[in-house]
Amino acid sequence: MPLVVRLLWAAAAGALLAASFPPVGLWWAALPAMALVVVVLAPVRGSTPRARTGALIGFVTGLVFFLLLVPWVGLYVGAYAAWGLSVVEALYLAAFGAGATVILRAGLGVRTQLPAYGERPARTASRATAALLGFAGWWSLWEWIRSSWPWGGFPWGRLAFGQADGPLLPLASLGGTPLLGFVVATLGGALGFAVVLLLRRSRPGRVLTGLVTTAVAAVGLVAVATLAPRGAQDTRTLDVALIQGNVPRLGLDFNAQRRAVLDNHLRVTAQLADDVDAGTVPRPDLVLWPENASDISPLADQRAGAQISALSRRLGAPILVGTVLATGHEREATNSYLVWDGTADDPVTDRHDKKYIQPFGEWLPLRKPLEALFPIARTAGHFVPGDGDGVVSAAGVDLGVAICFEVAFDSAAREPVARGAELLAVPTNNATFGRSPMTYQQLAMSRVRAVEHHVPVLIAATSGVSAVIGPDGDVRQEAGIFEPAALVAQVEIGSAGTMATRLGGIPQAVSCLIGLVALAWAALGTRRRPDTEIEEN
Repeated sequence: MPLVVRLLWAAAAGALLAASFPPVGLWWAALPAMALVVVVLAPVRGSTPRARTGALIGFVTGLVFFLLLVPWVGLYVGAYAAWGLSVVEALYLAAFGAGATVILRAGLGVRTQLPAYGERPARTASRATAALLGFAGWWSLWEWIRSSWPWGGFPWGRLAFGQADGPLLPLASLGGTPLLGFVVATLGGALGFAVVLLLRRSRPGRVLTGLVTTAVAAVGLVAVATLAPRGAQDTRTLDVALIQGNVPRLGLDFNAQRRAVLDNHLRVTAQLADDVDAGTVPRPDLVLWPENASDISPLADQRAGAQISALSRRLGAPILVGTVLATGHEREATNSYLVWDGTADDPVTDRHDKKYIQPFGEWLPLRKPLEALFPIARTAGHFVPGDGDGVVSAAGVDLGVAICFEVAFDSAAREPVARGAELLAVPTNNATFGRSPMTYQQLAMSRVRAVEHHVPVLIAATSGVSAVIGPDGDVRQEAGIFEPAALVAQVEIGSAGTMATRLGGIPQAVSCLIGLVALAWAALGTRRRPDTEIEEN
């Protein structure tokens, strides 16, 4: 297989991987994508890539994947932003590709006699199984690294987030997104192993047996996840309202329209109050506004505070308000979510400050040199992270809060539920990204989080898409994008929490450890024996 052919198939793998995410949303595309990754990295028909070639293959896969996944990053800033992010993320896949070649060489017999020349079938099967699990673990390790470092990481594009409509989704409740992604990588990898073994003229029956065994194991895990005990079953219902006020214009200048955005949310909430008074909708226990709904701080602006208080009193319910609060230190601010109760002397009864803030958007690493080189960098925010636990209390209910970008991080959803949150609120503002797939990719993440912790998820979006998601991941209600709307729904609370919630970071640690052990095993194995059977390219 010439290098140019491998690179073309690597690009196809990246495209297929992107197709598993919205807007295409073909969950199953992740399986042939991972299979192709195995095929292009593995020894096939007389040649095998070295680690440096594997790095190039991984880079091409990653570059195509992220260019197709996140073009919205450069929607209003410029295409260079999407290219820059894609190149950086592709470097992680380059590191993955370099290590994966070593693992696959060991698993497919490259530094020893090939199975066709008389090696014991049992040894061949056990080594291939170890390599398959190692491949999936090595993928998981690099997903975790790029989701954590540097500057907090960028978890967008994790395999699990493309499975919101797939049959493997229940696995999220058993081991979280790490287990779900690991199983997807294993199943796709098994398909790739089958292709490689057939190309190397292995016995078709043995290949089929391996595929069936892998599939049966996955089905068994899904069955266990489906039957696993949830949280407490003493449930009750709660009436909630989500307000989507919309913005006057698209693009980066929406923040210059703060008064108009606030007025939009006040108007839609007042219309909801009219409907409640008319008896056409039930009176909500909670009203959720989105992120940036009132970037005019209601703490500093008496008019804004009085207007929100009046609506809270009229509805007889607290309003959760997304706002920006100055810290008092130069230009620093927090991206905050306030529980605003207009009946209290101090209307702010609880507060969450966004902990996972977006680098190059909400804050700028290396600010001085970047601002000198790129004038557009001056538009990056001066936000600082909060240090709370992600839980707020309103109307006698504990809510977890993951503001926009935060929902991509495992701990931002897990820790509030582990601390007793019965709902997960995702206030978000996607107006900057227009009608791009970004908002739908975030919706898919929220659906995975709902299943992961068996918790209702409420997305309140400034411009869309607002949604009510059940603990099973189904979207119960959804607002149109860039349309004012008020979603009123009854949700069942009291059963939040799953095995994934209780295990915390253990599944992630185990999957990463599998990858590290596999690489060590493969590296030691290849070092012990000379290469006599396969020509490298």
